Amino acid sequence: MSEDTIRLVTVGRILRRRRRLLAVLVLLGALVGYGVSVLFPPRYTATASVLLPGQWEERELRTQVEIATSSSVVDRAADTLRWSGVGSKELRERVSARISDGNIVKISGTADTPERAQRLSDEMAQQFVAYAAQIAGGTSGPGGATGPEALRQQVTRTNQRITDLADAADPGQTVESVQARTELEKLRSALQEAMQKLEETDPASSKAGLVVMGAAPRPAGEAPPTRWQLVGGGALLFFVLAVAGHLAAARVNRRPRSEPEIAAALGSALLGTVDVPGRRRALRPKARGVRDRLRRLLGVDTRWDLPAPRSSGDEAGRRIRYRRVCARLRDRVPNARRLLVVVPDDDEVARRAAGQLAAEAEGDPLLRVVEVQVSRPLVPDRGTESGALVVLSAGARTAEELAGVAEACADGGHEVVGVVVAGAVRAPSSGSAGRPPEPAAAVAAEHEHATGGSA
Repeated sequence: MSEDTIRLVTVGRILRRRRRLLAVLVLLGALVGYGVSVLFPPRYTATASVLLPGQWEERELRTQVEIATSSSVVDRAADTLRWSGVGSKELRERVSARISDGNIVKISGTADTPERAQRLSDEMAQQFVAYAAQIAGGTSGPGGATGPEALRQQVTRTNQRITDLADAADPGQTVESVQARTELEKLRSALQEAMQKLEETDPASSKAGLVVMGAAPRPAGEAPPTRWQLVGGGALLFFVLAVAGHLAAARVNRRPRSEPEIAAALGSALLGTVDVPGRRRALRPKARGVRDRLRRLLGVDTRWDLPAPRSSGDEAGRRIRYRRVCARLRDRVPNARRLLVVVPDDDEVARRAAGQLAAEAEGDPLLRVVEVQVSRPLVPDRGTESGALVVLSAGARTAEELAGVAEACADGGHEVVGVVVAGAVRAPSSGSAGRPPEPAAAVAAEHEHATGGSA
């Protein structure tokens, strides 16, 4: 798996063999998402529309969006609403504005209730229109006037002053009085023409008069992310992380998978491979504690990245494999009368293969099966045995664990005379072929557990 390309078949194998664990993790992710939704109360968003009449350039529209959410507009809305515990700073985080088609500014407000959200967006729209009109009129406040508006006021006062001067002129028909009144009327006409041209060329005059397009509709549902979105997002996140974790762990897996690699890690010769028929449930390791029972319940007591068991042949073919392994064992240790068979205690396939191997040996040599804990292997001291035979499954152990088993055998005075790799195969559906018969020699073979500290 470490060198293979991750394919859909790999993901399908994870889903099939880790479905219980994935279901538990998905449920846990959904609970986490629900807890997050409880910590963050639901929010509702309402949107009000403001029409900008006339022709506007893109940069001018962006400026209006900035004005709609400026501190001046937000502060005025906050002063009008007067919500307890909600100041201008908090309110500024709850409002937003954007440009829609047709020179329309969409102002959105978010609150904890639909009514408040609607009121907030409506108030922001009203304050934006009022502030924009104030800017277009050139006023900086209720009592002051600058820019074009101030100029208009100055022209009005000038016209009034011209009228006063005309009335105060000599009412007679002297040449001087007539010329004075004529000059004053020319000045009045020039001012009126100048103001008319100023109003015609002023861009603010054609862009004033922003219109609120009705009240904001009251929101019918929560603003995203809703509670169900958080629940679904948490479940999906945990599912994706679980699958990614399985793929990452398989990618960095360096366990020997081929028979030569296993034999090299144990420092001995490969005597052959044997088949162990049976259903997948029957080949799972036995649960010996609360932790093992929990692992079995979640379906993580067996490796998921091992290939699917191939179809089993007939009983005669399988027994031929065992007999050939026994023949190679006799050739390798010709004078051995007793041998120690070392089997991992959590490897059900290897345990059944060792039992069948002892049955096929028929006491020549007599095989003594010993189960060891691979994490802390301990092999009994040498007695009348002439060596140790290691039986295990492929791809289930790391190179360090295999080296630990070899060291434990050496510490017990046993030379590893050979390695037998057992593979699980699917048992035929008919009869009881999945369980090979156990001759009397198999019953006579010694079987025990080795316990104790590390070697």
